[in-house]
Amino acid sequence: MIGYSLYGRGDTQAIVLHGWFGDWTVFEPMLPSIDEERLTLAFVDYRGYGKSKAIDGPFDMATIASDAVALADHLGWERFHLIGHSMGGKAALRVAVDHPNRVDRIIAVTPVWAGKVPFDEATAAVFKGAIDEPALREAILRDTTGGRLPQAWSRHLAAHSLSTSTRRAFGSYLESWTGEDFAAEATGLPHPTLVVVGAHDRGVTVDATKATWLASLPNATLQVVGEAGHYPMLETPPQMAALFESFLTGQSA
Repeated sequence: MIGYSLYGRGDTQAIVLHGWFGDWTVFEPMLPSIDEERLTLAFVDYRGYGKSKAIDGPFDMATIASDAVALADHLGWERFHLIGHSMGGKAALRVAVDHPNRVDRIIAVTPVWAGKVPFDEATAAVFKGAIDEPALREAILRDTTGGRLPQAWSRHLAAHSLSTSTRRAFGSYLESWTGEDFAAEATGLPHPTLVVVGAHDRGVTVDATKATWLASLPNATLQVVGEAGHYPMLETPPQMAALFESFLTGQSA
């Protein structure tokens, strides 16, 4: 069984998928603001990350999706919601494509779309270099949060990403979330979907999200978090907890 952390005991149940940098603990600052009587959240650690660091691959979107569904089976959840951050948003779409009748609602936080990421040559080189260079991980973190947070914050998160994941997993997931293209399969998915974008995110922008997620999913809505960049669960945790609860419990459209 894939490594995971369970929080809450409510009837509203969701599988939570983290991004490329870091393990499930990127969501940990939100926990004090989440009503554990209403929600039950199963935070996954992907193969090669966190509690699953010793588990071998494949390290790709399809395996994340199959592991997430296996976890739902283990927990006895026939139907469930999905929350995915960054590359976890792309993985959530993979779950919904492969198992559409088991997914209720989707929350995609600063998410990667199902298509191939349109990196230019220079940007692709920076991301590939980040596999081995902590300074490039810091640079990506600073850029995707608008260059407005303390340097120590980017340095700490970059160091954590190095310690919580294996090099092989980190590099292979990069190839998967940037290179895979299942946009044709994801287009038209009917699930109510909340797409959350940080106003200061230079990577996943509002315009790019409108051109992909909002244009392709008939029941997708957009929420812009004004005081956040690519990591709203770290930058504005109480606000994100409120969004999670209201959308998953059906209090918002």
